[in-house]
Amino acid sequence: MTSPGNATGADRRPPPPWWSYRGDGVPATNDARIQLPDPPPWRTFRGNVSQQAPPDDDEEVERRLGRADTRPVRQADPHECDMVNAAIRLRRPLLVTGNPGVGKASIAFRLSRELRLGRVLQWPITSRTTLRSGLYEYDAIGRAQATNRAVPGTAASDERPSIGDFIRLGPVGTALLGSARPRVLLVAELDKSDIDLPDELMRVLENGEYTVPELARLSRWEPEVSVHTDDPDRVAMVRHGRIHCHEFPIVVITSNGEREFSPDFLCGCILLDLKPPNVDDLAAMVRAHLPDAADQLRELIEDFLNRPASDALARDQLLNAVHLTSAGIYADDKEAWQGLMTKIWRPPSVGR
Repeated sequence: MTSPGNATGADRRPPPPWWSYRGDGVPATNDARIQLPDPPPWRTFRGNVSQQAPPDDDEEVERRLGRADTRPVRQADPHECDMVNAAIRLRRPLLVTGNPGVGKASIAFRLSRELRLGRVLQWPITSRTTLRSGLYEYDAIGRAQATNRAVPGTAASDERPSIGDFIRLGPVGTALLGSARPRVLLVAELDKSDIDLPDELMRVLENGEYTVPELARLSRWEPEVSVHTDDPDRVAMVRHGRIHCHEFPIVVITSNGEREFSPDFLCGCILLDLKPPNVDDLAAMVRAHLPDAADQLRELIEDFLNRPASDALARDQLLNAVHLTSAGIYADDKEAWQGLMTKIWRPPSVGR
């Protein structure tokens, strides 16, 4: 029996009716599909709707995924779609593991484009990343300098900026604002973080809210403060220093498997181990980015996949090779072409 995720042509079966995400990256036209299912009672949050619909970022999504109008479209693995849709319905973070370059982050951008959820909020993680940087940043020095310039009795004193001018919500903080529809939040490479960060992040996501202490201390005098958000040129109103989630964001967390997470963190996530792509997956990816190149380059794609497991490459490295081939680089000199590919297709594990 052919599964809905890898069928093609006349044998292709319709996706299960409970799927909102289909993994093809094509924007939904069915309003019932865009209207996400209600959350379970234990994952319902009571924050007020205070935010406008998020801005679109079609340019970034197309840069990541390629065009949405190429045919045939990508056919996602049914297991991938099951896990993503389970995370949507249960309002749980999706922890995506797999080899570097296998396409883990692409899930967030497909979700955004398919369900028309606007710009993806991105939080890249390093060993120095703190939870506060994901929630908000406060420029105390900038505020002190602005206050000192406002001399009493002068025109400048009437233009003293609000504390909100010096606070910017981070990607996580922006995702937890009171939006009518969920935001898509990508937490990239969480396994590179400090040992305590995953559990700290999970506590915030479990509660669906957090406090900005600098605003809470002033709430008696300024109960409502407008602050900057992670969305360019957009602000949000924060009341009494508290930010409450209304619709829990769709959180995609990626990991390259460089460390283990605590049982508490894992219990709070829906787990998806993303398998390496096959020939059809890669052909669809190449076709989306380079529509005129995929058909005659299937042999190159097969060479890419037939490399030893220890020499696994990122998908971007295939796109590099396809782009050069399409440009006719060394078209008449196979030996020179193979030498170039050896250098370009150097595995990440190989040093200089």
